[in-house]
Parts: sequence; C-alpha cells; structure tokens
Amino acid sequence: MAVDSNLKIAIEQPRTWARRLTITVPAEHVEHERREVARRLAQRLKLPGFRKGKVPADVLERRYGPAIEQETVERVVGEAYREALRREGLHPISQGAVEEVEYRPGTDLTFAVEFEVRPELNLSRLGGFRVKRERAPIADEQVDRVLERLREEHATWRTIEDATPASGDFTVVEISPLDAEGQPRTGAKPRRYQIVLGEGQAIPEIEQLLGQLRPGEERDTVVPPQTEEQPPRESREEPVRVRLLEAKHPELPPLDDDFARGVGEFDTLDALRARVRADLEREADGEAERQVRHRLVDLVVEANPFELPDAMVNQYLDRVLRPREGVDPERVAEMRQVARPGAEHALRRMLVIERVAELEGLRATEEEVDTRIAELAGRHGRAAADVRAHLQKAGRLEALREEITEDKVFDYLKGLSTIE
Repeated sequence: MAVDSNLKIAIEQPRTWARRLTITVPAEHVEHERREVARRLAQRLKLPGFRKGKVPADVLERRYGPAIEQETVERVVGEAYREALRREGLHPISQGAVEEVEYRPGTDLTFAVEFEVRPELNLSRLGGFRVKRERAPIADEQVDRVLERLREEHATWRTIEDATPASGDFTVVEISPLDAEGQPRTGAKPRRYQIVLGEGQAIPEIEQLLGQLRPGEERDTVVPPQTEEQPPRESREEPVRVRLLEAKHPELPPLDDDFARGVGEFDTLDALRARVRADLEREADGEAERQVRHRLVDLVVEANPFELPDAMVNQYLDRVLRPREGVDPERVAEMRQVARPGAEHALRRMLVIERVAELEGLRATEEEVDTRIAELAGRHGRAAADVRAHLQKAGRLEALREEITEDKVFDYLKGLSTIE
C-alpha cells in the first residue's frame, strides 16, 4: 500500500542530531492494508472443508484475527516510516526505535519513532590561523642507525654450539607446559618459537633464561600466563620447561665501499650515505607536512565546535574495536570508554574534511584519479590499466579518491592560513 498525502507527521528534536517523528496514518489506509493482508493469507491457506483460497472472511477473523492485525500494524508502520523519511528529506544513521504504537480497529494508527541523523556542519571559520612547520635537521646519528640496520639485514649467521646466546642472537626455543609435579602436562604439546634476544619478542623471564642456556640444554621455570582478559602480573605463575634448540650469532659485514655496492647501485659508501640522508630528509618533510595538516584541521574543529550523534561514535567504535569472543563484557565496555575520546576526535576531523570538500567543490574528479593512477603506474613500471584493475579488485580505488580529495582540501586550507 502506498501511503498518500493524508499522512500526518510531527517532528521533534530531543537532542542536537536526534529526531523524533510522531506519525499518524488515517484509518481508511489501515483498513485497506488489513484487507490486503487477509486476502493474501486466504490465498495461501487450505483449511478442512474449504477450497484453497476460498476461506470466508469471518472464518479468517475468528482463527487468525490477532495475526492479521499484527502483520497489518507492522506493514503500515514500516511503510509510513519510510514515506515520512522521504517526505521530510531525513537520512537516519541509526536504526529507528518505534514506540507508542496506538491503534484500535476503525481508528487512525499513531506511532512515534526516534533516530539520529548525520550532522550538518556550519563552518563559520576555515582560515586565519598560524601554524608552524616544525622540521628538525637530519643528524649523522640517524644516518648511522639506518646503515646499521642495513648491515644487520645483510648479516651472515654463525651457529653457536658451546656458548650461551647474547642480545641480538637468533634462537629457536621449545616451551612445554608442566603440571604441579614438574612433568609435561598431559595433552599439552610443546610449542616452538623463533626469538631474537633483546628485541622484546619474549617476556623477560624467558629472555633471561635463554641467556643462561647452551644449545641442547633445558631448564624449568615459572612464567606469568599471557592472557588478554587478565593482567599477567595478577595471575598465578605457570611452570614451563624451556629448551634451547638452536642459536645463531649475526656477523655484520664491514661498512665500506664493497658493502655499498652490495646493497644497491652505489659506487661508494659516501654515495650510499647521501641516499640514506636524502630518504630521511624526504620522510622528515612528509612528517612535517602531516603535522601541519593535522594541526590545521584541529584548529578548524576548535573554531567550529559541534556535537556528534551517539550512533556515529558507536558505529566507529564497532569498526575499530573487535575484541575476541568470550572477553568479559565489562572489559569491552571499559575499552570502548577509553577509546571514545579518540573516536570522537577522529570523526570530527573526518566530518570537517568532508564538509570543506563539499562546500568548495574539492572532491576528486575522474581526470584527477586517472592522473594519479598514471603516476603510480609510471613509478612501478606498470600499465595504468593494470594498476586501475588492481586497485579496483583490492577495493582501494575509493580510498585513492578520498586521498586526492584530502590533498585538495589541505591545499585549500593552507591557502587560508599562514604556515611558518
């Protein structure tokens, strides 16, 4: 049934982005829908003594009257709600909560429904800010650290046979749970791990013990269980047997011209240093730009405060917080409470960027998307059509559009303020 223009709609605003509709459907529309529900039911029914589809109306009412009325009310409420949203131009971001349904046969049907809508931002100030671009110079120590990582990546590994491993050594470890008598726990299989000492890959108790074992040796100890539901130090300790199966020590190549030639197209170590420094400079410039952008949007948010719908914040938290099944609900609630301020901050920034793009016509065009794809293709030596197909298949094409839009928004905002 199509709800006609006689539908009555009253709108209230209990909260900033909440809307409450009180909707009245004329009795004749409700009765028409009730007859349709009864007719469709009669066509499906086959009762003893009656041909299929020929059940008299009075028999239907006696046997199925309450069910017919319930389905009628559900259909009328759903259709009237959708029509009210269309007529008023409302776009809920939360499920409408229907309440206060009032109906008696022969009378108008009235109900209320409450939901939240997407914020409509009124951005009165977008510029006139002063933002300092902070970009520290690249120190020699930073270049040295990168070169040291490159040496570690090109290290050769010497097997340790009759010595204990030290920080930086690679180990293969087998850990077996023990019972109260110090015997391997029934049904519990030993687990094997690969651990580089000194990098925080294992808990301190295990790392300390490994530094005391030679390959082939084992020792029993106790460790705190690692669980998400209970802080380790508040749990009882568990006995385990730790066996060091293998250990290797990295031997780093000398930092010279031969090393530089081995890691890339560099004739000398100085050329490699220059490339490392240039890469670090580029990264520092990028980080400085990100900080300027971040600060600009924060200033716009601060200059144009607005409330967020609870439904929008909750939906965001649902996406970013996905606790494992079985986690204590109170713990989940605490996690959501802690994460809520960050979620609200991220949403405000996102809404401001979207609103500026809308107001100033800064959304990415297809030509700009094509240009960006061509740039990516040239950078990776691939055909533009192949890059587009890959982005489409990976679901990244829309993210690329958003990236271009954000770049345009930030360029626009920077033009309205002073970047020092």
